[in-house]
Amino acid sequence: MNGAVNALVLSLFEKKVFKFGKFMLKSGIESPIYIDLRLIVSYPELLEQVAELFISIASKNISCKNICGVPYTALPIATCMSIKTKLPMLMRRKEEKKYGTKKLVEGVFNEGDTCLVIEDLVTSGSSTLETVEVLRSVGLKVTDAIVLLEREQGGRENLQKNGVKLHSACTMTQLLTILESKIDQAIMQSIDNFLQNNRLLSATTTSKRRSFEQRAASCSNVMTKRLFQLMETKKTNIAVAIDVTKCDKLIELANQIGPYVCMVKIHVDILEDFDTNFITKLKSMAEKHNFLIMEDRKFADIGHTVKTQFDGGIYHIADWADFVTAHALPGPGLLDGLEEIGLSKNCSCFLIAQMSSKGSLANEEYSQTTASMAMGERKFVSGFISQSRLSDNDTFIYATPGVNLGSEGDCLGQKYITPDEAIMKRGADLIIVGRGITNAPDVTAAAALYKQTAWKAYQLLITHN
Repeated sequence: MNGAVNALVLSLFEKKVFKFGKFMLKSGIESPIYIDLRLIVSYPELLEQVAELFISIASKNISCKNICGVPYTALPIATCMSIKTKLPMLMRRKEEKKYGTKKLVEGVFNEGDTCLVIEDLVTSGSSTLETVEVLRSVGLKVTDAIVLLEREQGGRENLQKNGVKLHSACTMTQLLTILESKIDQAIMQSIDNFLQNNRLLSATTTSKRRSFEQRAASCSNVMTKRLFQLMETKKTNIAVAIDVTKCDKLIELANQIGPYVCMVKIHVDILEDFDTNFITKLKSMAEKHNFLIMEDRKFADIGHTVKTQFDGGIYHIADWADFVTAHALPGPGLLDGLEEIGLSKNCSCFLIAQMSSKGSLANEEYSQTTASMAMGERKFVSGFISQSRLSDNDTFIYATPGVNLGSEGDCLGQKYITPDEAIMKRGADLIIVGRGITNAPDVTAAAALYKQTAWKAYQLLITHN
């Protein structure tokens, strides 16, 4: 056991930081132990010990340009670290100022800077994630957090799902080992039982679901911001998948549904009569009806190959698509290749985290790994194609395919859900409708109905969430 951690835990015990009895935690469960690390501020020598321990951890594992303490207990720890290391400190506000600059993050930083989060105690990880979300919303990169005490109740796992690696100075198991001779055995047993029965708590942030307009204001990704703003001003959160094989038919359908949608999704490689005139017509239609274009290419290869597929070939996708889709399977090199071309052409990407087809191999672990990969590539990833929300980070857009008001599926494995289920129950921001609209007897009426249904669900969600 680390000697510095041993000495610190014993000092905290002497200062009565650890309390035993029955205590209600923020997560809503009752715990036989409460750890009041706020007392550290009254003991400068303890504060200095904690800061030095954190600096030691950071020097071995982490590279960063800024540090930010989670309000409020971790703020003095971060301040002490900043003074000792000369690293600039940032301060996250609990609430946005209603006057002056109205900043959520105070301090000097550049977009893309890596910020290390400092925390005193982690249970489910909710408080840490709230700070991570705010920092990311202003363009900072957050990949690591240091905590003094990890309660081992799901925080590490929940943070990992959101692209943050947790570095703990001490875990609850280590704490109990250090204090074994100091605590009554009956109390020790009750704490051990509590830990065994509450190993994985889900992390939830306290903030309400924000409107598209509010989320647009927090976005650093140009295309994400544009899509949020378009959905808000046009009052539509539906995209239509036009999967036809003739160019004229696709243009005809785009003209019919254009007034009701924020996006048209196509598969350019299934068009049997593709030529460059088609792209000119499609872009003209998008401008006429104010919608964006997604090429559902599903890139899934090494960076060099997808870069060539994106920019070259007969389709030159990067020259006309606002969004493309990609699988996470090849790893971050795929995003590197796409980003090299896409950023300069104002094109962005939706990563495919989950699919609506029966028997999909995109299990929970794969989906969360996809989400983690996106957290580190925020400049190019606008969101996810998914069946559920993957994190509390609301600067990403969640687009759910396989939505249909009148069918449960087809004979080829497609599974359908309703707009209400996609938005109200699964948390979709944008629903993707295909044959429910394009195969309808009256395409225009169907598009209008889906627009009305989906927008009503969104309004109910942000009003009553």
